[in-house]
Amino acid sequence: MNIVVCVKHVPDAQADRGFNESDLTTDRSSVDGLLSELDEYAVEEALKIAEAAGGEVTVLTIGPAQAADAVKKALQMGADKGVHVSDDAIKGSDAWGTSLILAEAITKIGETDIVLTGMSSTDGSMGVVPAMVAERLSLPQITFSAAVSIDGKTVTARRDGDAASETIVGTLPALVSVTDQINEPRYPSFKGIMAAKKKPVETWSLADLGIDASQVGLANAYTEVISVTKRPPRAQGQIVTDEGDGGEQLAAFLAAGKFI
Repeated sequence: MNIVVCVKHVPDAQADRGFNESDLTTDRSSVDGLLSELDEYAVEEALKIAEAAGGEVTVLTIGPAQAADAVKKALQMGADKGVHVSDDAIKGSDAWGTSLILAEAITKIGETDIVLTGMSSTDGSMGVVPAMVAERLSLPQITFSAAVSIDGKTVTARRDGDAASETIVGTLPALVSVTDQINEPRYPSFKGIMAAKKKPVETWSLADLGIDASQVGLANAYTEVISVTKRPPRAQGQIVTDEGDGGEQLAAFLAAGKFI
């Protein structure tokens, strides 16, 4: 079984993230980057499928040179090979451009039984790219999956909602996005870290994918960030001194905030 996992290199969520003043794109150089945490679940699920059914796991990412670290982490976890699409013209691409690049790269990778993704990235948090890639590839899509099983050419997934769970069945090849409830991603072992150094990673440009620069990039994006404002610092909380009327003060505070 041939499995492709789409992953993203994102700024560390624990760092002081921001935007470039010149074009209001995400600042990816001032803070450390890493494999998107939500994508680790997709990598883990791909490894579990490959271990159960046999097959090969290819990890695919888009981004500048440092984005190769996302592929590296996935290879250390156990993926077999990686593909890194890197081109200066990609900078600032929105979901539409990103989905185009991913779709063309998956096509170039070759025959694929299942494409796995996280439910969204931890920087953009849009969650629409998986569906857009599936549409471009004319693949059945099962999104926000909390459990996945494969039987022959049939993929079955469970999607958990607020009030109920749905069971969705599709045929392979298909694209499946997974949530952070599906598994517990493994930590790379020392053996895995050493083995990753010998695993093949290909770097492709837009030209390698047959994509013209006029189709992607900030200037050709369908969405635009108009302005950004720093999040205000947290205000000091209200201290209630209980002098016999603490309950009344607390109730008044909750009522003022419309919590009760």
